[in-house]
Amino acid sequence: MTTTKQRRRRGRTRGLVIGVAVAALAGMTPAASAARDTQPTWRDCADQGMPAGMQCAAIEVPVDWAKPDGPKVKLDLARLPATESARRIGSVLGVPGGPGTNGIEDLKHAATDLTELRRRFDLVAYNSRTSAWRDQLPPSCMQPGTSLFEPQSRKEYRALAAAMTKAFKECQKAEKTGLFARMDSLSVARDMDAVREALGEERLSFMANSYGGVPAAAYARLFPQRIRAMYLDGALNQVDGWRDQTLRTLPVLERVFTRFTTWCAATPACALHGEDAGAVWRKLIRDADRTPIPVMSSEFGKGKLTGWHLRSFGFFNDPGPKNSRWLAFAEAVDKARGGDGSGFADFALGNARIWAAPGALAMTCADDRGYSSYAQLQKLRRQAQKISPNFGGASFDALGCTGWPLPVSNPSRPLPTRGLPPFLGVGSTWGDYAWTESFTRMIPGSVTVGYDGPGHAMYLSGKKCPIQHATTYLTDLRLPKPGTTCPAE
Repeated sequence: MTTTKQRRRRGRTRGLVIGVAVAALAGMTPAASAARDTQPTWRDCADQGMPAGMQCAAIEVPVDWAKPDGPKVKLDLARLPATESARRIGSVLGVPGGPGTNGIEDLKHAATDLTELRRRFDLVAYNSRTSAWRDQLPPSCMQPGTSLFEPQSRKEYRALAAAMTKAFKECQKAEKTGLFARMDSLSVARDMDAVREALGEERLSFMANSYGGVPAAAYARLFPQRIRAMYLDGALNQVDGWRDQTLRTLPVLERVFTRFTTWCAATPACALHGEDAGAVWRKLIRDADRTPIPVMSSEFGKGKLTGWHLRSFGFFNDPGPKNSRWLAFAEAVDKARGGDGSGFADFALGNARIWAAPGALAMTCADDRGYSSYAQLQKLRRQAQKISPNFGGASFDALGCTGWPLPVSNPSRPLPTRGLPPFLGVGSTWGDYAWTESFTRMIPGSVTVGYDGPGHAMYLSGKKCPIQHATTYLTDLRLPKPGTTCPAE
């Protein structure tokens, strides 16, 4: 679920932020054909605050694709028709991140920046089943199972798993849609193919961002022959292992932290100026692990900040306008070493609870996001600490999925690449490039463009250079040269 705090987290690469193997299909599955009976009725939706010319519709798809005649879920659609209809190539479907992000709002936001792409394509958006789930959540599904912490023993791990299992089961019992057990990305990918059918397209082009890379990979697994082109923007590589994505980004975060300490040393306004800012931070997190810092949050009440809370939720890789986030971080560190953790309290305590809310986690746990055992947690934690002395530890998103009570429907496993066209990726070299490049590297002939600055989901941020590369690729199927970079904008 995309909350205010999760939106704030989009500027970071920390967490943001699954078992039956399914063979790639040569054609439409019998279940997918159920969508043929659902043809959309398009209507002008300008009166809903949408861009001029935007059309809206809806289709229904099975909650459980194995039971095509069972309960249905409605997916809202929107499209901006190609402005040069005589030269129209087809449709580009946006695959939203989040999960639970409103894809139609994404298109509404990005429409002006995608004017060139729209000349030759209908730009299509949809609200996925995760968005439909988010809009119908019973209150119990947003009650955190616990406040997340980093288990230091098997006993603590079992206690965390038991608390989360209880919360998951209570959520599943309370909700009436049946979606709780059917939000894995293989189900989402089948929905995407139902959208393709509803559009009357033989093949689609795609623009996927962030978490949208997970259903994009599932679509490539199930329907490779239906992909004309695939643009990935800051996309997660679940295929390689969701938990391993943290290990990939930790070296990047270390480099950005070095940028911060260098900036602080040269900036008198930095609260740690004149000191070794990195050493101050490392001492703070060591001390907080030994003696947690008591804090009071106006929104979340009393709590204690451990070094794990600070490593997980303290630092932003995006310095912000006029380095405002780094100025605030340095001030928060300065106060915290004196026992005042107020600069971290709201964000850290809030995220420790949000990432333990079963309704939010149910959208991704079936995609193999959690730890499978304490031994696995220990192994990955040791790796993370070796890679990153400043931020290494247990991954908060994987901790939240601990205790998931259902089978992992979409396990991480190799992606068959036969029949797939070359993909184009874009990622921030300050953050999510490592995710995206590891994804595109699997697809022969693919290229990933590095954006030399902070940020996430570049085409939604209006970044002109990445958007131009995406437009050229999607229109002409022409990729930039390997090693191409875009300067920060």
